[in-house]
Amino acid sequence: MREFKRKSRVILIDDNADHLRGVKELITLESSFDVVGATTSANLGINLIKKHRPEIVLMDINMPEKDGLQAIQEIEKLNLGVKIVALSGYDDADLIFRAMKLGAKGYVLKTMASAQLIYAMDEVASGKIYLPSALTSRFFEYFQNSFKNEAENSSEENLLSYLTSREEEVLDLLTQGNNYKGIASKLFISETTVKTHVNNIFQKLQVNDRTQAVLYALNNGFANKRRAKLAI
Repeated sequence: MREFKRKSRVILIDDNADHLRGVKELITLESSFDVVGATTSANLGINLIKKHRPEIVLMDINMPEKDGLQAIQEIEKLNLGVKIVALSGYDDADLIFRAMKLGAKGYVLKTMASAQLIYAMDEVASGKIYLPSALTSRFFEYFQNSFKNEAENSSEENLLSYLTSREEEVLDLLTQGNNYKGIASKLFISETTVKTHVNNIFQKLQVNDRTQAVLYALNNGFANKRRAKLAI
């Protein structure tokens, strides 16, 4: 006796009613997936997901009441094992990156051939990640640049984090234009002690003089971070 294999269930969420009907018809006629729900509302779509527990969700990114990125985030928090394929009319690398970072397993342009959408769904349903070849190089270039920038920012923040509380006080006063004598007066310490702190700041921030130290501090938001720290 042949074992019956249940079709993978799909929910469609797209605010363009005409496109929604077209995709539903395509999937029904030309794939092995079962469309168990279709809606033009992200909120209604999330309710349908809770009710039907589909394997696949096709999610339009550009939605009026709640955009697709927010919806992807909410769906992921449900922990239902739903695999999301993002649909969009835009090939923007930042949009692709954010969608994938939030949990989408695939990204398909609405302008692409219908066969490609079915193929994307098959790939994602089998546990793979899908990006059209036309978007792959752009996505990975953006991906690499994003992490490079994060690494650079992290490195800069770490340098500031090496400062002691007293060194932060001295640097804060330097950024306000105080000279060594003025800093000594305000902190009730000697000018010699101020110079010692300043030399330590130079070494930790990898700079050569007070101008470079002040510029480094300003360029890395030191003043705002310090105010936020003092407000805690």
